[in-house]
Amino acid sequence: MPLYEYQCKKCGKRFEKVVSISEADTKQECPYCNGKNTEKLLSVFAAKSSSSSSAGISGGGGFT
Repeated sequence: MPLYEYQCKKCGKRFEKVVSISEADTKQECPYCNGKNTEKLLSVFAAKSSSSSSAGISGGGGFT
């Protein structure tokens, strides 16, 4: 199951929660104040490459 980030509108705290995809857009209970007025935040995807060079990708972006 994916990890989502939420923010509580009652206390303002952010929290992460593992939630099934089908329940990701439903209100989740805040672990700090038990409030149920929460919103899912837009998550940013991050990836780490093995080096800062082109890592073996040639020319027009094809794989070698």
